[in-house]
Amino acid sequence: MAHTFTQSDRFYLDGRPFQIRSGAIHYFRVVPAYWRDRLEKLKAMGCNTVETYIPWNLHEPKPGVYDFSGGRDVAAFLKLAQELGLWAIVRPGPYICAEWDFGGLPSWLLAEDGMRLRCTYPPFLRAVRRYFARLLQVLAPLQIDRGGNILMMQVENEYGSYGDEHAYLEALRDLLRENGVTVPLFTSDGPLPRSLANGSVEGALPTVNFGAGAPEKFAVLQAFLAQTRGEAPLLCTEFWVGWFDAWGDRAHNTTPPDVCAREVEAVLKRGSINLYLFHGGTNFGLLNGANDYGALSPDTTSYDYDAPLAEDGSMTPKYNALRALFARFAEEPLPAPPPPIPKRAFGTVSVTDCVSLEAALPSLGEPVRSPWPLCMEKLGQSVGYVLYSTQVAPHGTYRTIELQRTADRAQLFFDGRPAMTLYDRELHAPHDVCLPLQHRLSILVENLGRVNYGPLLAYQRKGIDGAVLLDGRSHAGWEMIPLPMDAAMASRLDFSAGFTPGLPAFYRFRFSIEAPADTFLDLAGWGKGCVLVNGFLLGRFWDKGPQSRLYVPAPLLRAGENEVLLFETEGRACGRIVFCDSPGWREGPKEV
Repeated sequence: MAHTFTQSDRFYLDGRPFQIRSGAIHYFRVVPAYWRDRLEKLKAMGCNTVETYIPWNLHEPKPGVYDFSGGRDVAAFLKLAQELGLWAIVRPGPYICAEWDFGGLPSWLLAEDGMRLRCTYPPFLRAVRRYFARLLQVLAPLQIDRGGNILMMQVENEYGSYGDEHAYLEALRDLLRENGVTVPLFTSDGPLPRSLANGSVEGALPTVNFGAGAPEKFAVLQAFLAQTRGEAPLLCTEFWVGWFDAWGDRAHNTTPPDVCAREVEAVLKRGSINLYLFHGGTNFGLLNGANDYGALSPDTTSYDYDAPLAEDGSMTPKYNALRALFARFAEEPLPAPPPPIPKRAFGTVSVTDCVSLEAALPSLGEPVRSPWPLCMEKLGQSVGYVLYSTQVAPHGTYRTIELQRTADRAQLFFDGRPAMTLYDRELHAPHDVCLPLQHRLSILVENLGRVNYGPLLAYQRKGIDGAVLLDGRSHAGWEMIPLPMDAAMASRLDFSAGFTPGLPAFYRFRFSIEAPADTFLDLAGWGKGCVLVNGFLLGRFWDKGPQSRLYVPAPLLRAGENEVLLFETEGRACGRIVFCDSPGWREGPKEV
């Protein structure tokens, strides 16, 4: 059944005043088997709408190759929300931020030299045009005026904090309309006059994002609307109920539930709200983002965000406080939440097989050869690691090495022996070495997550994008092996090839369970690396904290035999892993 959704002094649904009480759930951060559970809990808390971003890099992983299946089936997610009686707000990008790798932009954009992002640069707009044409085939039929549940769609995201090219916003607005978007459009920006002026576009409702101080923040929006639009409804598109965590933070970021509820109430008394986030979920697949304000700060695998619904779907004290608040604004009694999802501590599992990275290389395929190093994007790779290797010519002992334009973390090995580890800004300067003639130099470079916000967005090539200088001279003759850490790569590993302690290595664990349940993988005693569970790339671990356990949803496990694969880069291994029934956060040093 088709409906109408309009706006003037307020929002109107089928001609009646409507207050948006929404919560964000990112379908791509939740296994599909749990979409229903999370959506039912959203409705039970008192929300009438679900909001989600759509990450371009998931849906077009290679140019012209689209994927809307399985965990990427956004149409199925939205239809399920409608089945449960929830409306939807969709934010299709092309840029989403979201503490997601590269702000949702596909990394293959960076394979083109000279690429310009979030502007009218023709190659960028051509790529957006092609993607929108495919994406909106999926979304357009789900709009409220066609019998679906999509109320509104966003034009870009917080553009006023990035640029001021209104022609770009106009181009995106027009692409949405040309591809069948008929519902109201909106923009969202910080509550600053300049941000609102830079980020708004004719034909889209300006809204604001904030986490406290609704009277002051809405006053800024009202003043801007009065100058540019006249009377219009007030919407906080992102009310930040918590915050994300970065590796090296001293503790998991939290905010008191009662403080959060008071601030949310202040919004509801003045306008509409979308909670960012209702449920954060997990940065599966090494697709976490990063920030960089003078130092790189990559986000943890957990995207718990101290949201009302925890990473594992548990209802928190913040959930209960907000449910009591939303009940006062609801038109009818709230439904009961679904029962908790069982969690189990499956206990300790010992390593079954192991193979050193160097020994495993022949099983991983032929290396790419080039006179100069190639960055990850030019190798057609998005996430993971690249191993660069070369033979140093017999011209004496080298005293310095410099890795030009390298990101984010490099481990250097001379003849297979660890020599040094360089991180972030350390990569930008020469370092003393003693590398004798005719020795093998290997460099394992890790992508820790592309920056998702700010002016450094355009400079996110990973691996080595410049030259390796030995005593100030560019060295030629490289072999490169991409290590994307996906199921296909893992299936090729030869665990009989040999193992040397103290070096980067793969560790395989096999264990049997009677029935799957949610669990948490404790990696105490291990250094740094990533984990695959039954071929699914769960995410990154790092002993610097604050996250010390990785959430393993039950749908990733199976009754009977299961396999966990660890890739550990520091040579710190304890020979066992432990499955617990609760999450783990601990203090960790700021230093790398």
